[in-house]
Order: sequence, then C-alpha cells, then structure tokens
Amino acid sequence: MKNTSKKEMGNIGEEIASKYLHENGYQILERNFYTKHGELDIIAKQKDEIVFIEVKTRSNYAYGNPREAVTPIKQRHMYQAAKYYLYKKKQENAFTRFDVVEVYVEREKIKINHIKQIL
Repeated sequence: MKNTSKKEMGNIGEEIASKYLHENGYQILERNFYTKHGELDIIAKQKDEIVFIEVKTRSNYAYGNPREAVTPIKQRHMYQAAKYYLYKKKQENAFTRFDVVEVYVEREKIKINHIKQIL
C-alpha cells in the first residue's frame, strides 16, 4: 500500500466501511453525496435513523488517529451537508446520527473502529 495515493486509499477505506456497515445491518442510501458545504462519504439507514458517516482511512499512525481529522470545521460542514440532504429528500424530521468509521489498512491487516454519535 506504500504507493497508494491519498484518494485511492480513501476509496479503499470507503469500500471497506460500506461492506462493514452492510454486514452490520445498515442500508447504504448514498455514497459520496456532494453539496456546496462539502461531501458526505456514506449516508446509511439503521432501523429508524439516518446515519451520516465520515470515513477516515490510514495505513499508519504518523498523523495521529483518523478521528482527529474530523475537526470542528469538518463537523460543521457535515452538519450543513446533512441538513441539505434531509431537505432535498423531504426528511427534515428524521432521526439522525453522525458517525466516524476509522479504517486502518496495514499490509494485509484491516482494522475498523466505528465511533457513533460524534456530533
């Protein structure tokens, strides 16, 4: 994975996270939902909740834990993008949650850490 670009690594992480979520009972509604406020990596449904998920992928800890990259500014962008999504889908009164899925890819090992309700 040494020669993998940041974008490719992100795509790999989103694939892994989507598979993990699906296997754990989430219905994937959208991936890479773009707005003027930013992008939502994965929008899923679990029971009666719409879950907005930021995926952070790393191959090492050189830059800290992936969740540390979900700064207050990033959280604000996620919130604004989610508001737009809910408006567009006429789901303004839906129960919602914001999660982070950390994906660690080191050689052949994959580790997933799902952090629920970050906002």
